[in-house]
Amino acid sequence: MNTQLTAKAAVKDTLPTMLGYIGIGIAFGVVGKAAGFSTLIIFLMSFIIYAGSAQFITVSLLAISTPILSIVLATFLVNARMILMSMTVAPFFKQESLLKNILIGTFLTDESFALGMNKQIATDHQLSFAWFNTANILSYGTWVGSTLVGALIGAFIPNPESLGLDFAIVAMFTGLLYLQVATNRQLSLALQLSLIGLTFLGIYFGMIIIPHSLLVLVITLIVCGIGVVIKHAFN
Repeated sequence: MNTQLTAKAAVKDTLPTMLGYIGIGIAFGVVGKAAGFSTLIIFLMSFIIYAGSAQFITVSLLAISTPILSIVLATFLVNARMILMSMTVAPFFKQESLLKNILIGTFLTDESFALGMNKQIATDHQLSFAWFNTANILSYGTWVGSTLVGALIGAFIPNPESLGLDFAIVAMFTGLLYLQVATNRQLSLALQLSLIGLTFLGIYFGMIIIPHSLLVLVITLIVCGIGVVIKHAFN
């Protein structure tokens, strides 16, 4: 990444993420088709919901006729982490209008958040609306288009699990984590790996006492809190 915060720079910076979206988007389209949903429904889910992991969950819940209220609640809990991410991003856009802040928050994803956090390291803690909005819109368009393509070819892949397509989203998050660790020079590698290990331990033991619907949110809050303390202690 360079220090430029223009829309043109955003296109270059977002390209690797877009390639990741293509793989996951196609995987979702194929999985949705295999679950019995029409191409139109799959397209509308991506166009309206726009939440990769939540969409996979929604498809599985709809396939077993889960009550709508339960699906809405599950989707909210899975996406509750976006509240934390939006709060982290918001200070970068204090000088922008309310409408621009709403646009950034509406199209924010795990991937564009990670991309933004990597970018602000290279730009001395600066982000621009032009850069972030371009990254968000490119990600959105790529995701919607890719799921549509996946739905169209899904008719020819009746068993997507046999190809490992259900692992696509895990692979993308793993790649994003690697990029975050590789580009962050604010904390030592040992500290970053320690927090990652702590997260794994929290998830492992948390599964015993924390409801699965709340597990990610609770562990995120705990580890983020520990991370803030460590960052201030070593900076």
